[in-house]
Amino acid sequence: MQRRMFFLAAVLAAAVLPAPAAAQSLSQVYRDARDNDAAFAAARHALAAGLEKLPQGRALILPTLNLSGNATGTRIDSEPRDGVLPAPFVRDTRAYGLTLSFSQPLYRPQNQIQYDQAGYQVKQAEAVFGIAAQDLIVRTAQAYFDVLASQDTLALVGAQKTAIAEQLAQAKRNFEVGTATITDTHEAQARYDLSVAQEIAAQNDLDNKRRVLQQITGKEYAVLKRLRPQVRLTPPNPAEMQTWVDLAVKQSWSVQAQEAVTEIAALEAKRAAAAHHPTVDLVASYGYNSQTGSSISAQGTNTSTGVLGVQLGLPLYAGGSLTSREREAAALRERSRQDLEAARRSVALATRQSYLAVMNGIAQVSALEQALVSSQSALDSNKLGYDVGVRINIDVLNAQQQLFSTRRDLAVARYNTITSHLRLKSAAGSLKEEDLDEVNKALEP
Repeated sequence: MQRRMFFLAAVLAAAVLPAPAAAQSLSQVYRDARDNDAAFAAARHALAAGLEKLPQGRALILPTLNLSGNATGTRIDSEPRDGVLPAPFVRDTRAYGLTLSFSQPLYRPQNQIQYDQAGYQVKQAEAVFGIAAQDLIVRTAQAYFDVLASQDTLALVGAQKTAIAEQLAQAKRNFEVGTATITDTHEAQARYDLSVAQEIAAQNDLDNKRRVLQQITGKEYAVLKRLRPQVRLTPPNPAEMQTWVDLAVKQSWSVQAQEAVTEIAALEAKRAAAAHHPTVDLVASYGYNSQTGSSISAQGTNTSTGVLGVQLGLPLYAGGSLTSREREAAALRERSRQDLEAARRSVALATRQSYLAVMNGIAQVSALEQALVSSQSALDSNKLGYDVGVRINIDVLNAQQQLFSTRRDLAVARYNTITSHLRLKSAAGSLKEEDLDEVNKALEP
């Protein structure tokens, strides 16, 4: 019975204890960022606003129908001068009217061009949103791995401090028994004090990196999933750098956005030239007016009027403003063409840089993995040499420093290579959420 009560108490105690926080994956963090990032939310609304350009442009070539009405009251107080007829009178009159007007553009080249511009404005809005979507993926991954890198640095600094503390204690023992000099103790103490300062700086850097991630996702994460220790980084596919450059110049979102801007500017130049053309509209109206009297008659009237016709407009002279706008639009068209060429060159450069960063990162990771093995062997050898008296304390401390620095550099190189791969796909306009899922598979379960 006593054992049953003890078991029940243990179960209840376990139930009320807080459960450990589950580690969050990169995919989950990205979903939080997609739902909460303010910049991405602003981009969504900007896209929604940009899509409205098309119906606004279409409205310029569709008919318009307007209804207007009026109601007035008039008091007439008439007195003849010098007693001349007619007789004086006071009259209150009321007037009511309704007018229904219709207009259909028949020939308005400016309106048709503006409608064509609206289609490119929608493409521009979609491209800008594509840039924002890819930027969110890269920013989230960068912030995620920045936190992991800071955690690695803090953990390695802590491990290094522990190792130095052990070396310091050993140096003190050896000095007390006379097998080592006080110099060994001072060197170990100096390294230990430095490691304490480095640990404080690493903790501060980790806090800052967590705040950056929180700014994007709107949430705090106690634990993030880490990369698998033996993860293998794959080179870009396709393997040729020029293929990536060609893809970027052709389909990059930034290039597509600038192409849309260039088309809009070209159409704007045509629209400015079309301002000299005549306009032709089909117009129709129907009006109904009712009044109870007037200044000349006390008799009320009801009047209906219908009009159907074609209206012609021809600009003759506007002070030179039309010609000035035409020159301005031509200059802006040429500027947009140069901006497009600059955008293509910029994305080509960014693609090459990202490609080289991935390839160099993979090579650096491979080299650091080998360096890590060598650093561990060097540390073991120095520790053994110190124990047998052929190495001094500073040799062991230097070997420890080299080992921990190599571990940190290896972790950072892996993170940078992964984010560079994402940037490469972003530059080529092919980065999607599925790419983050692939990166997510490289994380620990």
